[in-house]
Amino acid sequence: MHADNTSDGLSVLVACTSDVKQWYMQNGLQLNPDKSEALIIGTANQQRAITPAVSSVSVAGVNLPVADEMKALGVVLDRRPTFQKHIMAVA
Repeated sequence: MHADNTSDGLSVLVACTSDVKQWYMQNGLQLNPDKSEALIIGTANQQRAITPAVSSVSVAGVNLPVADEMKALGVVLDRRPTFQKHIMAVA
């Protein structure tokens, strides 16, 4: 998503998460908000445009906080896709 069309990108995100909710419901699943969080990854310009506007993301009907970093399958991910946090955690 380009920094100049942030609102367009956010509306696409909302539509996508609506589809996720429908899939969860069809398959008898429920998202655990205590064990879930969202991570928005992008360039520095994209992060500056989005970060003040988005503090949580609704996925499958659950508001998830936007995190600065998260660990998934043993890999530490952060907002900028540099893997710097993961390298520091492993080294």
